[in-house]
Amino acid sequence: MSDLMSLMIPQGFRFAAATAGLKASGRPDFAVIVADETASAAALYTANRVCAAPLVVDREHMAATGGRVRVVAINAGNANCATGQVGIDAAKRVCQAAAERFGCRAEEVFPCSTGIIGVPLDAEKLVRALGTIEVRLGVEDFHAAAQAILTTDTVEKTAFVRVMIDGAEVRIAGLCKGSGMIHPQLVPPALPHATMLAYVMTDAAVEPAALQAMLNAAAERSFNRISVDGDTSTNDTVLVLASGASGVTVTAANMEFQAALEQVMVSLARQIVADGEGVSHVVELQIEGAATEADAVRVAKAIAHSPLVKTAWAGSDPNWGRLMAAIGYSGAAVEPERVEIDFGQLAICRHGGRAAEMDVAAAHAYLKQAEFTVTVRLGVGTARCTFWTTDLTAEYVRINADYST
Repeated sequence: MSDLMSLMIPQGFRFAAATAGLKASGRPDFAVIVADETASAAALYTANRVCAAPLVVDREHMAATGGRVRVVAINAGNANCATGQVGIDAAKRVCQAAAERFGCRAEEVFPCSTGIIGVPLDAEKLVRALGTIEVRLGVEDFHAAAQAILTTDTVEKTAFVRVMIDGAEVRIAGLCKGSGMIHPQLVPPALPHATMLAYVMTDAAVEPAALQAMLNAAAERSFNRISVDGDTSTNDTVLVLASGASGVTVTAANMEFQAALEQVMVSLARQIVADGEGVSHVVELQIEGAATEADAVRVAKAIAHSPLVKTAWAGSDPNWGRLMAAIGYSGAAVEPERVEIDFGQLAICRHGGRAAEMDVAAAHAYLKQAEFTVTVRLGVGTARCTFWTTDLTAEYVRINADYST
């Protein structure tokens, strides 16, 4: 790791990765994050009512400690979901072993899993790998940890921000994985989502309640604003840890920290979309003029989840009528004659009908770009949202047609 990179990673954390033997490929599949001292923590979990065993354990542990975490143990290659009590026992076995290895309470261990659903997790493989993890722990293994949690991802996903607060530097860094089965619907831990897992670390000192409030707000503008395929995973988790090692105290009212946290999370969210399974186009949806922000999100999701819209994007086909149909069934307050649609700066729809100046050839050429923007103006209010999504390609079908075989 370069000296510059080491200056980006928050103080008070160490990382390691190992090959436990869960991935058929033989690649590293076990990552661990260890805080030098017990860190403040905040988490959001999937809204999927079928949730993985580690999420059940995580909620129990966060409640037992009042939002304190010392060790994060993440395995790839097995989701440990739909595995019944055996899955709960496996997650707890890893927690107990990690606690003994790193000198903390089992409740201070936060387990996570990603991979195939419905296959029992061999916890002993992870337990045996903890020795290797302990030897390798260090700041320099940050990227190794980011790589070990990947499944169908093609690249690691990381983000870094440094911000000055009260004259002192605070660092925020994040790593995540996600490529398919991406439509996070993250909710606070008081409620019962391949998977999205995200871990954000900071060396600011933040109390758990304040950290949770800031995470909730940032997630609504980042992870809850992306979709690859419309499938909400059983394992989706976002965890934020604050070590306090910088000596800088941050409260929920600190807008500089809130903005920096959101910057990291938006970067990670966009990287997930860009690495979506089989993706050939990344699309930024700008929904404007909605009656409420919730309506703006409804329209964005209707468009983002439409197979007809997504396949048109795959072929760079400016079939804007499919957008209109999705807007209409979104459930949002819509007056069709007010709707306007632009592809970038190109006028496509005006007053609910084809724009007189629409240039089909220019629109087709614009949609051939790897990334493009679609703006929808509903004209019934002032609320808006930004949402990131993808096209739907034959490659996505190929990847998922034989995922488990």
